[in-house]
Amino acid sequence: MNKPKKWILLAVIASSIFVLDQWSKYMAVSHLTNLFQVMQPASEGERVKLWFTEKDLLERGLATAPVRVNDSVWQWRYTQNRGAAWGFLAGSNEKFRVPFFYLVTIAAMVFIFSYLRKLREDQRYIQVALSLLLGGAIGNGVDRVIRGYVIDFIDWHWFDPNWMNPAHHWPTFNIADCGVSVGLVMLLLEMVFVKHPKDGAAEPKPEPKKA
Repeated sequence: MNKPKKWILLAVIASSIFVLDQWSKYMAVSHLTNLFQVMQPASEGERVKLWFTEKDLLERGLATAPVRVNDSVWQWRYTQNRGAAWGFLAGSNEKFRVPFFYLVTIAAMVFIFSYLRKLREDQRYIQVALSLLLGGAIGNGVDRVIRGYVIDFIDWHWFDPNWMNPAHHWPTFNIADCGVSVGLVMLLLEMVFVKHPKDGAAEPKPEPKKA
């Protein structure tokens, strides 16, 4: 039996977001910290191992200066977010924060799979939204399991002359955050602008075929 295409779509989009997210975080550690310069890995495999195992690079003073892409709006800056978006719960006790985010990630995955299972094959828009959410949730979830925090590195601001001051910037984010944000916005737009039949409303019966 062929697997429904919605599950294939989920696997392709979610895995793409996850791989791109993890690769970009590896590149952030490589170019925005001095970890590899200090540890002097002999091979690419050792570099990847260090990326997985070495933690708390900010606390160890290994982060480099931000790299400007555009003085008015954009720079690369290595940060470690121990909370959720906007730093939510970042300062809470670790014994509460870590299990809480594990539970949130698991709950999100259960919701996504349950919701997708009920969708028709032609509901591609919602399928894409859920796939983006799943990829982002797994990407940041893996960070929390491995390190206890999420690596962020995309730093945006809006024509701010004091561009070096992080307090004047949009919260630093990553590719997984983009997947989650776009997926949530898509679901919100679908809820607001797409009309659904009310519960109990009779569906239109198909017209009989002409002989």
